[in-house]
Amino acid sequence: MTKRSKTLSLVAAVAAIALSAPATAELPAGAKAPAFKAQGARAGKTVSVDLAGALKKGPVVLYFFPAAFTAGCNIEANAFAQNIGAYRKAGATVIGMTAGNTDQLKEFSAKECAGQFTVAAASPGVIKAYDVSLANKPGYTSRTTYVIGRDGRIVDAFSDMAPKGHISRSLEVVRKLAAR
Repeated sequence: MTKRSKTLSLVAAVAAIALSAPATAELPAGAKAPAFKAQGARAGKTVSVDLAGALKKGPVVLYFFPAAFTAGCNIEANAFAQNIGAYRKAGATVIGMTAGNTDQLKEFSAKECAGQFTVAAASPGVIKAYDVSLANKPGYTSRTTYVIGRDGRIVDAFSDMAPKGHISRSLEVVRKLAAR
């Protein structure tokens, strides 16, 4: 292999890694969370989601996931459902959002979310506003979790395609908010 072909191989490998990575340029702490209204589901029933309305009740854990009924998204939804009591105790509302296979949100909300929280369809505008476009799959959302304070400002943002860490981190943040 020549020096030029090694260099080209290295450049191709780096480009492939970069293209396969999720968007990680989430909104920073302190930024105003973009307002939105969306259609979603909870416990198999169609519902409307309004961030401003949810924030009147307390902080919101807004988590974006790539697609319903995929392995990582099922794990994450199950974990949020299992911990919903702790979120409620801290005064927080959990809302999941995706742009992937939104036609299955009713079933997903009943099965994987165990009817414990709302999941909604993320419009292209919401995806852009929250900077959660999945780099290697346009039109889908990255796995990104935001904790939004009652004042509508981002308190924490966490992006990682592995579902592990999203629940423990966001729960720690809402508990700290509740302790204030």
